[in-house]
Amino acid sequence: MSESAGMIAGAVLALVLFLYAFWPEKHAAVQRQKTRLDFLEELKEQIYINLRDLNFEYQAGKYPEEDYAVQRAILEKEAAVVLAEMDVLTTGNRA
Repeated sequence: MSESAGMIAGAVLALVLFLYAFWPEKHAAVQRQKTRLDFLEELKEQIYINLRDLNFEYQAGKYPEEDYAVQRAILEKEAAVVLAEMDVLTTGNRA
């Protein structure tokens, strides 16, 4: 009798855990909508990471100087565009 009672308890426990894990919530956490400024901040951080990686790989000898200069100029130009737009958005919010 104890073996079948253990199997029933195990089945009930499995059912309860399944329902707990997959039961839909009435008030699911709503994620805050990203603003353009949030998007630009993430993009800026990614560009900075790419610049850091490019510098590291150049110093490690993986890039010829000509390729490094071209890639660095492209990333710096992208960063300038992003920073300019961020500046417009932040000064526009204060005005």
